[in-house]
Amino acid sequence: MRGITSTQKINCRTEYATLKKAVVVKPSFMKITQVINETQKHYKNTNIDTTLAVKQHRHFLKVMRSHGIEVTELSPNPHLNEHVFTRDTAFVIDDQLFVASMNEEVRQGETEQLKEWLHEQSVPFQKGLEGSIEGGDVIIDGDTIWVGLSGRTTFDAVKDLQRRLPSYNVRPLRLKDDILHLDYVFNILSEDTALVYSDAFTKKDLRKLHSNYHVISVTDEEQFQMGPNVLSIGDGKVISLPQNERLNNVLESEGYKVIRVDLSEIIKSGGSFRCCTLPLQRG
Repeated sequence: MRGITSTQKINCRTEYATLKKAVVVKPSFMKITQVINETQKHYKNTNIDTTLAVKQHRHFLKVMRSHGIEVTELSPNPHLNEHVFTRDTAFVIDDQLFVASMNEEVRQGETEQLKEWLHEQSVPFQKGLEGSIEGGDVIIDGDTIWVGLSGRTTFDAVKDLQRRLPSYNVRPLRLKDDILHLDYVFNILSEDTALVYSDAFTKKDLRKLHSNYHVISVTDEEQFQMGPNVLSIGDGKVISLPQNERLNNVLESEGYKVIRVDLSEIIKSGGSFRCCTLPLQRG
């Protein structure tokens, strides 16, 4: 397990600035034991080929490191089947790290392991947000923090986050019941462009997104294949699934450099590139 020094900066202000440091966990013990989202329901009988998932994850990390990203790997735990999705366990807003309040019991041990590592690295963090909140529901864009109201994140947590961050505009977006997290249906690619799966939102909230961004629409099939859950690593470079060919072509026509990486085995559990990374520093 690699660590960071206390003098190294933790800072994230957007979803698209150059990614410098991120925390990941290898999917060594990944399996569907308790169906907790619609994607898992589809694959519950075939389950996860762990050997293939680890191979794909290893290649993903190789790609990130080849672009100069410092990747810290926490040790996988046989009791934490979903820990590959490190994004849900915490989120960084500017120089503050917030440890999530996980809604599902099957995932609560993930935050305990993260807090132990943060203590070891002398990294300060905030915890104990009211209600429940998971990092997959938190999308940052400068002084604006979009938060999905889902089965995992409550309005009490949104209010508490706004109280702790009075100089920011924390904007809730209500998600339809079958959407697990905000980053399943919304991702910001640049200061003026976002990926959006329109059917996930109320008409009122969809108007908010259209008034703030040039929207690239995602189809039903692409949303099922985690189309919005790309990882922006800076300078217009986006890591995306090769299976979402139409969407990748649209991104390239908009001037983005698409880096195609196969993560098809891992997405069977309901998460993709953004879910599998916890950024500590962008800049």
